[in-house]
Amino acid sequence: MTRVSTGMMNNDLQGSLRLQESRLSRANNQLSSQQRIQSLRDDPLAAGHLVRYQSYLGRVQTFEKNAQVLTDRLALTEGYMDQSLEIMHRIRELAITGANGTYTPEDMQNMAVEVDELLKELVQNANATGPDGNSLFAGTRTNRTAFDIEMATVAGASEPKIAAVRYNGNVAGNKVEVDENAYLETFSAGNRVFWSQPQELYSSRDASAFRVPADGVISVDGHEIRLNAGDNVYAIVAKINDSGAAVKASIDPVTFGLNLQTTDSRQLWLQDLSGTVLNDLGLIKDASQQPPYNLGDSVRVSGGSLFDSVIALRDALLTGDQEAIGGRVLGGIDGSVSNLVARIAQSGSEYERAMQNVSRNSLTALNVTSMISREGDLDFTKAVTDMKMMEYVQQATLSNAAKLYSSTLLNYLR
Repeated sequence: MTRVSTGMMNNDLQGSLRLQESRLSRANNQLSSQQRIQSLRDDPLAAGHLVRYQSYLGRVQTFEKNAQVLTDRLALTEGYMDQSLEIMHRIRELAITGANGTYTPEDMQNMAVEVDELLKELVQNANATGPDGNSLFAGTRTNRTAFDIEMATVAGASEPKIAAVRYNGNVAGNKVEVDENAYLETFSAGNRVFWSQPQELYSSRDASAFRVPADGVISVDGHEIRLNAGDNVYAIVAKINDSGAAVKASIDPVTFGLNLQTTDSRQLWLQDLSGTVLNDLGLIKDASQQPPYNLGDSVRVSGGSLFDSVIALRDALLTGDQEAIGGRVLGGIDGSVSNLVARIAQSGSEYERAMQNVSRNSLTALNVTSMISREGDLDFTKAVTDMKMMEYVQQATLSNAAKLYSSTLLNYLR
């Protein structure tokens, strides 16, 4: 039972005013933030959806940015490869010209001067860096120069020339996340892009009786291959061929040594990660030597880089060796051109895929933003109307309260 007293009207009036002020304050906060949900209790279900949508939108925007950065890098890399291809076309023209036998030794030496300058430009392209200062063709060793050059005296030249170009990076790929648990992996290792022919390794060590002494892991062209104790050389060959590496292993029918050959133009990368299997087979030196220049002294190697082909052309022009130019030198240059074309095509394909991810993530972000708007955005027209109604009710309440308490002490003194 409610007791009616003189303070009842005042308490009810004060409670109603506080409730109206609270609703008015909430409406003002909604209008100022343009958000319908100010606290979880306003709409728990929508608040839960809103948190998940906002989290997913943040990830999608990151994926889009990752794909965009990747397209920028691929476009920059492809530009350097395109220029290198144009240089190689010019070098091939000089090789054909120098091999026709109608030019004097002086003329061929003049051609060698141009070839040497083009060689320097190729090395400059191979050592290119991006806007962030990272090397473009060093694999994941982006903080170092991709290729080192060795200067030496060359027959027919009056000053030291570039005698060798050595790769200084690695063969690891760059993985970029472009969707939930989806990655784009790009390979820009310089010893693949700037290579001329498939590389072949021939071990002279008899491996017919070889057995793996203990469990170990070897790395072939960046692929880890686990070997078990007791595996013979035929098991090793099978595991290499099944590893997914672009390498074909075989047993030499004469020496019974382990032979390796890349399936495309690239430099072979071998390493003992655990154990000494490759060292025991005579393919590489001990673990103190790092790839790719850790091959065993008794290993016969064939297949060189693009730079080796250009250096061979320059040296042949300097000495007037027309037979070499029209044979192995021109063949090496043709291999370099073919490999560059293949790598440019691969880079273009990766760029197109990255652009597809940019477009998809951009559309996904737009759709998720629409979901967030549906769950959390304020209906501005309705909110303004409601606020005006609440202001009208508050003013009416205050007006009635003023009439209720219009009597003052002066009324009792009359």
